[in-house]
Amino acid sequence: MSKSIQVAMRGTGHFLPGHPVASEALDTRAGLKRGHLEQETGVKSRHFAEGISQIDMAVTAAQRALDQAGLDADDIDLVISANGVPFQTLPSTAPLVMRELGMGDGNAAAFDVNSTCTSFISALEIASRQVASGACCHALIVSSEIASRGLPWSEQPEVAALFGDGAAAAIIGPDDRSGCGIRASLMRSYPSKYEACQIAAGGTRFDYHKNRDEFARHTLFRMNGADLFKLTLKHFPGFVDELLEQAGWKKEDVDLVVPHQASPHALTHMVRQTGFGGDKIVNLVAQIGNQIAASVPTALDHARRRGQAGPGTRLLMLGTSAGVSFSGLAMQM
Repeated sequence: MSKSIQVAMRGTGHFLPGHPVASEALDTRAGLKRGHLEQETGVKSRHFAEGISQIDMAVTAAQRALDQAGLDADDIDLVISANGVPFQTLPSTAPLVMRELGMGDGNAAAFDVNSTCTSFISALEIASRQVASGACCHALIVSSEIASRGLPWSEQPEVAALFGDGAAAAIIGPDDRSGCGIRASLMRSYPSKYEACQIAAGGTRFDYHKNRDEFARHTLFRMNGADLFKLTLKHFPGFVDELLEQAGWKKEDVDLVVPHQASPHALTHMVRQTGFGGDKIVNLVAQIGNQIAASVPTALDHARRRGQAGPGTRLLMLGTSAGVSFSGLAMQM
């Protein structure tokens, strides 16, 4: 990218539903030996949404971002819902988030972006271009996920135990500081492993009227971790190098890495693969699990509230997603 997209992060917020659910409690539910799931996944606890909707979580996270930004909902003129799994198949989720925030008809544009676990990164780039072009002034990006609704506890308990629920949001606006904003963004897809992560039902692939059993059988998440690991091992380091080259940065120039919180083992492997020091990596996954698209903005809000991502910070957002795709964004805060 030859020129920065000059935008600023005005506010961020996140929300975790209920109370932490320990892996030992899930061992008991699944009939497994105590300590098994934590040993296999590295995840100690996560939050599950009970008695609260995906939209409720989105609105809470969005309101926290608005409060931090010192803005009202009526100051927003673009709403993007960036989820791996929507509230419903049709229509898109963003207009409902807009309505529940109290925004009136015609006051903003609202649409969804879905690149599964890296949806927030994709939406941030799209929104930033809209703001920088003058098409809108303040954009709200919300990622809200209830992963717990479709986990394969019977067939793959070690996969199911990786995930948790939550929501996070960010607000961006224009910025006139030279060199700040998005320095580079990059996405590369590897569809040879399209089936490695999937929920196959819910679209047009299976006809509910003709084969309800087949439809029902494919409503749960499935993952082939070995295939994902091999592909990431082969291609991810080069992907990060390409992103840094586009940004005009070296690894030592990066102050903070905000990754998708895929799993504790995945983050440990990423540190080893990419050569970033562990002290530069925002790592929350052992406490909150993999929150699909909400992982990156939750980690970002955590870093901002701890003072790790203040003005001038050179930050990388990195992630892998089903499909399979790698996404990254270099931003000077």
